[in-house]
Amino acid sequence: MKKIIVPIDFSEYSEYALETAAILAKNNDAEILALHMLELSDAVLSRSDKNAQMETVFLFELAKKKFSEFLDKPYLEGVKITPIVKHYKVFSEVNDVAKEHSVDLIIMGSQGTSGFKEYFVGSNTEKVVRYSDTPVLVIKHNPILTEFDTVIFASDFSEEAVVAYRDAKKMCAGLKADMHLIYINLPGEKFRNTAEMEGKVVSFLKQADGDLEGLSKVSYVSDYTVEQGISNFANLIGADLIAMATHGRKGLAHFFEGSISEDVANHSTLPVMTFKI
Repeated sequence: MKKIIVPIDFSEYSEYALETAAILAKNNDAEILALHMLELSDAVLSRSDKNAQMETVFLFELAKKKFSEFLDKPYLEGVKITPIVKHYKVFSEVNDVAKEHSVDLIIMGSQGTSGFKEYFVGSNTEKVVRYSDTPVLVIKHNPILTEFDTVIFASDFSEEAVVAYRDAKKMCAGLKADMHLIYINLPGEKFRNTAEMEGKVVSFLKQADGDLEGLSKVSYVSDYTVEQGISNFANLIGADLIAMATHGRKGLAHFFEGSISEDVANHSTLPVMTFKI
């Protein structure tokens, strides 16, 4: 991990994300790109007169000053940090910045519980996650500890989840974390017996890893909902982080029906990291 983006809106939630990024940056000798999206109206941007140009320059300079003050934090000492101020246009612009700078991880603050907290003007955590090709780590609390020793990767072990699994495995290796795989068996039409579950997992690991070394790290949990299954298992093994796949604009973790995965990210007290399918 060499580069981390942290979108900043000067809220306490973006500061949680920034402090988390600082800890990870120090542990991995990584650079932080602190990104502030400045909303300027199309009316201002489209005007060509001198007053409009002066207004734009003034707003950018004001944002830079406030940004500089916000980044004056003791926990950032010794960390290479690059402030970036952009005019916010679309949700995908965060993804564009990540691609331009070959970023490894985006860390974002979210209020959680009652809905994703809008963390910069005009956008929110959920929508940026949907557009991002880069893994996204969602933080909702002050980072007392960011030692991700034990990570859960929730999957349905379908073929389309292979890439996300490999990315999660690579990320966990970089974090020196122990990754556990979890299959949630639900009542109803999607219920599978033991042989069916194990067969699906074996086929998945053969395709993803080329071997079955990871089979010992797979747990089968029966529960009424995916969210409850993940939460209960996380508590059981003392997990530090929940990792999940996202299908991009189609919604988080598309292989789970409805908004189940979004509920996990929204309601979980643990940090949640998403990986693009």
